[in-house]
Amino acid sequence: MNSVHKTKLAALVAAALALSLAAAGLVLVLVDVTMTPEGLRNEAQQLAAPPSRAAGQQARVPDLGKAAAIRNPLYRTGRLTDVDCRPGPLPARSITAYRRFLTRVTACLNRVWGLQFRKAEMTFAKPRLRIITRRVKTPCGVWNAGADGVYCSTDRTIYLMISKDQLRNPFPLGITRLIAHEYGHHVQQISGIWNYYWTARTLAGKTRRLLLSRKSELQAECFSAAFMRTMRGSELVSTADWAYTVEWFRKNGAKGWPQNDHGKGPTQAAWMSRGFKRGTPGACNTWATASRNVR
Repeated sequence: MNSVHKTKLAALVAAALALSLAAAGLVLVLVDVTMTPEGLRNEAQQLAAPPSRAAGQQARVPDLGKAAAIRNPLYRTGRLTDVDCRPGPLPARSITAYRRFLTRVTACLNRVWGLQFRKAEMTFAKPRLRIITRRVKTPCGVWNAGADGVYCSTDRTIYLMISKDQLRNPFPLGITRLIAHEYGHHVQQISGIWNYYWTARTLAGKTRRLLLSRKSELQAECFSAAFMRTMRGSELVSTADWAYTVEWFRKNGAKGWPQNDHGKGPTQAAWMSRGFKRGTPGACNTWATASRNVR
């Protein structure tokens, strides 16, 4: 067999592998951390690959190519709109107040990102929200022990756990940041960014898979920070609390994982600060930046 035939055969094998993994509903579980006043708190994103397009999506939605990630129309939409989000108080030991808080923050995220997608002339779809008090099995797999939040792309649902510890000692800013991060993964999916991520990841080796994971996670964190900026200076997102949060991630953000799939602490803090300062999806384009910026 000559070299040309070998090259074609290798390409066909790679394509077949990608299709077989997609058909099997490959599940990847990424462990993340969020912050509470007491320290580390686990979080997980359960992702089913590759995400499918929503019914009725317009042709403007990016395709499976790299342009979906590096030149997404969302990057040209400017700052996220302040929708005067006021989720209200979050007193300790009240599960009713906790559910109300999570629901209201998610509603704010729906309004903010809905407006952004409208600017980009792209189809927007809200994620589902499921609030739970015990671990459940999602369509993407079993619940990670200790996880507080999960986004599953199979059913486009954000699963949020209310634990006894959180009820005793809630931290509204940390909880809001967690919801906004999970919502950031939903934005990546419905905008087409994850189409490229999963295509590239399926064919990548371990080193590149970790790099792609960091790009995805750091972008979701930056999206989260851009949303937090819309509430800056409020009782929920005070200057002091936000500075404390960023510094906590700088020192502790990488401690939750045995491998570098979310970025080092200073890298996480840098993308949080970037998103918060600029407040735009375009500031969160981790796919076009140099690898040294997503270490």
